[in-house]
Amino acid sequence: MSKPLLEVRNLKTYFYTDDGVVRALDGVEFDVQPGRVLGVVGESGCGKSMTALSILQLVPKPGKILEESKILYHPTPEETLDLTAMDPEGKEIRNIRGNEISMIFQEPMTSLTPVYTIGKQIVEAIRLHTDVDKKTAKEMAIEMIRKVGIPAPEQRFDENPFQLSGGMRQRALIAMALSCRPRLLIADEPTTALDVTIQKQILRLMLELQEQMGMSIMMITHDLGVIAEVAHDVVVMYLGKIVERGPVRTIFHNAQHPYTKGLLNSVPVIGRKRRLTPIRGTVPSLYELPPGCSFKDRCPYVMPECDTEPPEFKLDDDHSAKCWLLKRGESYDGSKDIA
Repeated sequence: MSKPLLEVRNLKTYFYTDDGVVRALDGVEFDVQPGRVLGVVGESGCGKSMTALSILQLVPKPGKILEESKILYHPTPEETLDLTAMDPEGKEIRNIRGNEISMIFQEPMTSLTPVYTIGKQIVEAIRLHTDVDKKTAKEMAIEMIRKVGIPAPEQRFDENPFQLSGGMRQRALIAMALSCRPRLLIADEPTTALDVTIQKQILRLMLELQEQMGMSIMMITHDLGVIAEVAHDVVVMYLGKIVERGPVRTIFHNAQHPYTKGLLNSVPVIGRKRRLTPIRGTVPSLYELPPGCSFKDRCPYVMPECDTEPPEFKLDDDHSAKCWLLKRGESYDGSKDIA
């Protein structure tokens, strides 16, 4: 496999509050390969969105990325940029945001400014990162609006976000994110709150644009159906850590971590005769993390070793998981209900 476009190594993002230290991300490591889609899955509160914000140095205060963290971006095979070494307010990282690495945020209505037209916001993004004049930028914006499938792009260019439907707002956000042809697109829950028909259109659109532009995508979602449709590789997050990683087919057909299997068992499947088995309990507070394996309080396979945090066990060249079952030579076969 070629050199990764993005390397995340030992990423630790902590929030120092009056009530204690919140370890939002605690040693996250993964690669984003050129031209591929990396799926990041997990329940709400597991650190998926914080990972995206950390990559772009957008962590809100009092959050802080620790010095031992490394986020290495390779715009070319010969060039390496350490994003964690850049000033979050500096010109260097601002030149990367929206230009080299773009992000689609969760809710388009709050991500778009309601008092400015769609066209003006896309033109601003284009002119911020290119040397084109207003006329050229407008032409580029209209073309991008057309490319994402919004009808009557010249008319929509002069409309405000509240004049568009939810699906159109999401497409406008995608148009803005792709206006400078980024090498990496971070899509944070891009299909949330959309009906299934529009969701399918948005996913197909993103894959078509990815193929046209040759970019990589980091798809953040809790929807495993989305991951099955678009991703090549998958990382599963729980409480700020990656508990399993591997190719999408391996994760869906040979998941080895009880948490991953629990997520899969919670997905409705046409033709399945047995009842869904949701994961018992809820994601614990980051202020009160249990010692050892963070999933042990919800796991049916808990054992004495779980009081110590498990290492990452390599199962194949590109498949690994953090679970003491693997040291015992066992695997999660679904014989015990997570519920």
